[in-house]
Amino acid sequence: MFVAIIALHYAAHRFGMPPSVALLAGGGLLAFLPGLPTIEIDPALVLVIFLPPLLMDGAWSISLGRLRRHMIGIASLAVGAVFFTCAIVAVVTHLLFPSLPWAACAALGAIVSPPDAVSARAILERVKLPRRLQILLEGESLLNDASGLVLFRFAIAAGVTGAFSAVDAVGSFFLLAIGGAVVGIAVGTTWVMFVRRLGDEYLIIAATVLLAWISYLLGELIHVSGVIATVTTGLIMSWHQHTVLSASTRMRGSSFWTVIVFLMEATVFILIGLSLRGVVERGGGFEVVLATMGLPILVILIALALARFAWAFGSDFVIRLCNLLGVERYTPLGFRGATVLSWAGVRGVVTLALALSVPESFPGRDFILVTSFAIILGTVLLQGTTLGYVIKWSRLTEPESAKVRFTMSQAEAAMAQAQWATIQTLAYDSEGNLIHPQLLQRYQVRAEKIADYAERTDHYTPMLQAHFDVVLQAVATGRRELIRLHRAGDIDDETLHELERDLDLEELSAISAKS
Repeated sequence: MFVAIIALHYAAHRFGMPPSVALLAGGGLLAFLPGLPTIEIDPALVLVIFLPPLLMDGAWSISLGRLRRHMIGIASLAVGAVFFTCAIVAVVTHLLFPSLPWAACAALGAIVSPPDAVSARAILERVKLPRRLQILLEGESLLNDASGLVLFRFAIAAGVTGAFSAVDAVGSFFLLAIGGAVVGIAVGTTWVMFVRRLGDEYLIIAATVLLAWISYLLGELIHVSGVIATVTTGLIMSWHQHTVLSASTRMRGSSFWTVIVFLMEATVFILIGLSLRGVVERGGGFEVVLATMGLPILVILIALALARFAWAFGSDFVIRLCNLLGVERYTPLGFRGATVLSWAGVRGVVTLALALSVPESFPGRDFILVTSFAIILGTVLLQGTTLGYVIKWSRLTEPESAKVRFTMSQAEAAMAQAQWATIQTLAYDSEGNLIHPQLLQRYQVRAEKIADYAERTDHYTPMLQAHFDVVLQAVATGRRELIRLHRAGDIDDETLHELERDLDLEELSAISAKS
């Protein structure tokens, strides 16, 4: 499977395809290769293994300030849009199949209503969006699984017992969400308190990874939202990482997480593709599925997309109406922004896991499973491949109100001024004698040059690019000489690794400065 992941990712990059699409299609083809076994996925195990670390990584990298600023819009998508979409899908399904119980229709709606965090990440990392749209989609993908899971559990319980209460469902949702947030705060705060005491950076990285599963499983153990618990833990850890983690731990941890998340995301899409064979066989084969379920599934897929468009444009209309009434706290996304937001609702592993967890005796289970899988395929293959074109068509720009106060150059200038002020204090001994003249001159010149660069960035940028091109060439020359000395036996392995690390840091710094 990992060999397939590497090959499919390589093919996706060569042909300009989204990797999620290549992995999903490749997994589907692998599922029907002769001699390979039919993949049976344990839905509960899939959720437990993959969802917590991916949610944790999303929460770790999200902008907490923008998350707070746009929380109402995110809650509208993560809760309101999920409930609305669930209702629309349930009604459309019941109109198509009047004999299907309402509980089964609601269960299908709950399964397909939340866009997937993994799919959203796979798409968003390949496109450039204004900050507001980016944070709306990232925040939605982190929190909407909790809404879908609550709706799903109530729909399944209603199908089994025959009893359902909308009031109880809403009350239970808020109780689960608040309980999950409390668990996340407790776990995250505990991590902040003890991370410094661990000392060893490998222990810190290992403990950080484990917290994803600890918070999720603890939340599920006490019957609150494990999703909210994991996201809350990740947000707390993200906020405090800059003060409790060393530079070395952050660099090693980021590298480790990058590889882990890459493998997990890729595995999720491969597993979805590999499960195609079992889904099709359960439905009676391709011909039977297309003949008996093809048209209803297409109608439900269209209804699903239209429901998201209706919610996005409806919310934008409400904001415009509020602006007309004098309430101008929020700015409408506009037609193009609302279109991009609507088209970005891709389904994935949560939808598949919930569909597979429907009880065997549940009414309409085969139709629910086939429809859920078809919606995953449809949204990933259609929306996943065309979202980039929709974004290009929209020509979205960052509004002036959303732009940050300081540019990166101005922030760097402020940082350099603060460093120089510290050096001015420490460069003299208690009797007023200058003991660090070179440091004082170095930081003074650095602060002056950075301040000048911040004021005339356009003028200096070409020279800066050329400067760091030379630095990179010098690093490459130094690396070749270091390797020659090692190959000739003039230096030992320890010297090689120490000096190579210095060259690596210099190279990374130059690459970062160029970009």
